[in-house]
Formats: sequence, C-alpha cells, structure tokens
Amino acid sequence: MTLSPGIGAWHGTRDDNEPASDALVVKESWETPDVFAVLFDRHAGDIHRYVARRLGVDAADDLMAETFVIAFQQRRRYDLSQAQARPWLYGIATNLVGRHRRAEARRLRAMSRAASLASSEESEEGEPMEDRVAERVSAERSSAALAGALARLPARHRDVLLLVAWGDLDYAETAESLGIPIGTVRSRLHRARAQLRKTAGAQDAPSAAALQKEHDHG
Repeated sequence: MTLSPGIGAWHGTRDDNEPASDALVVKESWETPDVFAVLFDRHAGDIHRYVARRLGVDAADDLMAETFVIAFQQRRRYDLSQAQARPWLYGIATNLVGRHRRAEARRLRAMSRAASLASSEESEEGEPMEDRVAERVSAERSSAALAGALARLPARHRDVLLLVAWGDLDYAETAESLGIPIGTVRSRLHRARAQLRKTAGAQDAPSAAALQKEHDHG
C-alpha cells in the first residue's frame, strides 16, 4: 500500500455525498485497501503536528508515516462502533512516541535551556524595555519553566496531558486512545496539572493553564 493522498476511486463520501465516518472508511478498506488513504487525508496533518511538538519535525515525518502503516495493518481489528478514528490513531502515535522517551525528555530540557538563555540575554542588554519586549521575555521564561516541568512529568501523566492539550482529545477520547478507564485519565491529568503548577511556579500559572487547555468534555 502506498500512503499518499488521493489514492483510489472512493473519496470518503456516501451515496448522498455526505462524508463517510472514519469507521465506514476503515470497513471499506477491508475489501478495497487503497480506500484507507481517505483516513490519511483526514488525519495525517494532525498526527504529524502532535508528534512534531513532542519529538520535533524530523522524527514526526517518520512516526506519522509509521502510525498509518500500523493502522493499516491493524485495520481489521478496528472497533467499528467508534465512528471517529482520531483516538485510535493518536493512541498508535503515542505508543510510538513512547519508544523515544529519552529523546522527548532531552528535547524538552533543551527547549527549557534555550528559552532561559534567550530571556537572560534579553535582560542583560541593560536597555529600557518596552511592553512588547517585556512580554516576550515573560513568555520565554514561562516556556522555559513549562518545558522543564513537562520533562519531569512521569511518562504516563505526560501522555494524558498532551493528548488533551496538543491532540485536542476530550477525556473519553483520551481514555479510548490509551486503553485506560476515564477515571484514570482524570486522575493522571489532575496529578500532571498539580506537578506543573508546583514545578513551573505561580508566575507561570497562566501559561501552564493555556498549555493544558482546561476543557473537560468527558
């Protein structure tokens, strides 16, 4: 199978020209494998952005492709009662990210150091700061604190937090993605937020809240 946009004669619409559900696309691909490219067209960009934020663009290219290869190979095991495949795909991508835990932690620590250095250099210029410059320094300090705090989170807590914040999954979707109860999602997210607040510090709380996207759809 070639995972590239536009493959196949079927473009993911029903007879009434309404978009077919992801589940229907997967089912159709059982007999017509090229149809699976419709799922790629719909979700590859989101999966790539999610992995890129966690591991960087270079790693995202390979892991996004691997996510869809694995999904294609496992498509007959997909639960057709789930109309949307996003949680399934994010779960595969998160498992692949899990093979690169050390790389992710190194990346976050490097981001923290870089942001700290940038804010220090800005502060050492000794020139009066206009509001725009002050806001930039504040944002860089917040980014440094948050990146460092994320690096210190247990992997299982970081997965839940970033699926909600960067994958934009709700609690139920996150539970489905990771194959855990929704109560476990709530518990891990609560602990992750508490640790972020503790590690990042009170002055960075607004940035932490923005990262975490305090929205509970579960």
